[in-house]
Formats: sequence, C-alpha cells, structure tokens
Amino acid sequence: MKVAIVGASGAVGQEFLRVLEQRHFPVDELLLFGSPRSAGRKYSFCGKEYEVKLLQHNDDFKGVDIAFTSAGASTSREFADTITKFGTVMIDNSSAFRMEPDVPLVVPECNAADALAHPRNIIANPNCTTIMMVVVLQPIENLSHITDIHVASYQSASGAGALAMAELEQQYRDLAAGSEVTVDKFAYQLAYNVIPQIDAFTDNGYTREEMKMFNETRKIMHSDVRCSAMCVRISALRSHSEAVWIGTEKPLEVKDVQNALASAPGVILEDDPQNRIYPMPLFTAGKDEIHVGRVRKDLCNPCGITLWLSGDQIRKGAALNAVQIAEYIISHK
Repeated sequence: MKVAIVGASGAVGQEFLRVLEQRHFPVDELLLFGSPRSAGRKYSFCGKEYEVKLLQHNDDFKGVDIAFTSAGASTSREFADTITKFGTVMIDNSSAFRMEPDVPLVVPECNAADALAHPRNIIANPNCTTIMMVVVLQPIENLSHITDIHVASYQSASGAGALAMAELEQQYRDLAAGSEVTVDKFAYQLAYNVIPQIDAFTDNGYTREEMKMFNETRKIMHSDVRCSAMCVRISALRSHSEAVWIGTEKPLEVKDVQNALASAPGVILEDDPQNRIYPMPLFTAGKDEIHVGRVRKDLCNPCGITLWLSGDQIRKGAALNAVQIAEYIISHK
C-alpha cells in the first residue's frame, strides 16, 4: 500500500501521521507533500524519517493507492487531476468537492458504502462539525426519522489550524504579561472571548460554515432533514462541542435515545448530570469517539430531543474520519 499525505506539515497532516501509525494502517511506502514553505521538513513515521516534497504538477502520484489531502480547497481543486490521473483515490479534507454530485461525502458510521462508488477517484471528508453531529444523529434516525435540527456549535481554535492554536496560546501569554495582544488568524481577540462567526457570511445571513451543516447533513444521511446552525468560535484550544435540538417524526423516550447512543459505533454516552458527568472539550481532546450527554426532552417540541456533544475536531472531525474511509475501501476490495 503506497500512501501520500498532502499538507503534511499542517495540524491535520500531522494528525494523519499519528492516526495511521496508531491504527497500524498498512503503509508500505509513504510520501509527504507540502507547499514551498513546508518542503524539506522531516517527520518521523513508524521509526523512519520522511522528507516533505514540494507538491507539483508531475508524476509523483504514479503508483500511489490513497492520497489524504488537507491543504485547503484551492490546492485540492488545482491538484485533483494531478493526484488522481493514475488511479490514486484522493480522500479530501477540504470543502472543494463536498457537494459535487459525483463525489461521495462520507462518514463511515452513517454511509460507509457510499465510498465504494467514486467515479472521479475523489471522496470528500465532510466539515468537522457535520461529522461529529451526524455520528450522533444516525442512531436517533434509526429510531425515528429526523425532520429538523437546531444546533449551536462551540468550536475551538484548532478548527482554524495549527497557527490559530498557537495564536490563542500567545494571546494568553500576551495578556498575562500586559503586552499588546497578537490578533492575526481571527477577526478579534479569542482569549477570554467568543466570536459568533466562522467563515464568511452568505446572502441569507448564515455563514458558509453554518450552511455546510445544512447541506452536508442532507447529503450524508440521504435525507430531507433541515438544519439551522449557529457556529461560534470559543477559546478552547482543541475539541469542538455542540448543543443540538432534534425534531423527529414520532416522540422518543429519553431512555431509548440513550440506549441507542450507548450502543452506537463511534459514540460514548457520558450522561449523569446529577454527578456532573457530561462531555467537555478539556477531556474529549485526543479521543476518537464523539462523547454525548445531557440527553433530555425538548420542552418546546413533543417530538423533540436535545443533547450536548463534544469531540476532537482534528481526529474524528478530520484525520480519523478520512482514515476510516480508507480502511473501509481496503476491506471491500
């Protein structure tokens, strides 16, 4: 198995290396690619050192079986043909191809089989907040069809990449030292703050991040469900959280929902509020599963359930999901 990672120096690229090694993914040969700024850097994988090559329009991907790409939508669009022209399956972490009708958008716990039909040799990894939410929605959908979703996301600095995480840490150092606060990756100071905007606003007043949750959820779940989202950046370093209100066709009992979640793949139920047991990003960082708690009836909707979830945006929200897609493809060859 010959594997490539495009964007190897970024936060998700680095997580790809960790996840592949931890899961003993069958890598016989590994290639790392990056921008001119990253080319020449060296990283360790399974006891060997690998140097990042400059991503170029050439034949470097000849013989590569799977390429994990996480270098941004513009790079994915520019290099997709170069990466796939020899038959390489490109599992792309950007937004470039997610809504293309001939590109599957896959979360293995929900629609793994979609990954087997990839006519352009491209499979799209969904947005991190969508991935985390649909993993939790699927076992509820199995109980009763979900008609509508309201969700508020609480997204950590990690969602904006490694430099954003470093900026948040630097802001706290600046504040402690009484220095001018460094603000570059975010529109405003994030330390001691929340910013109710992630990505650019669209004409309907929702951000592109919020519209991703609407559109991607429908494609992944093959559903007519409606999703209204409010996406917010918070000063957690890593791991996103979401408060979700779910409307179903028929009323569901809380215990039935909890039981379904407890037995669902990729989900851990942490739901004992009387003993202050519920998911928090401080404790879900670095974990593979989506942690769920505070499951209860929606007081505004007799067919409604509300819950809280938290999960690692860089792992299940990005690298892990892509690797799981690759594992599924390999297991069905």
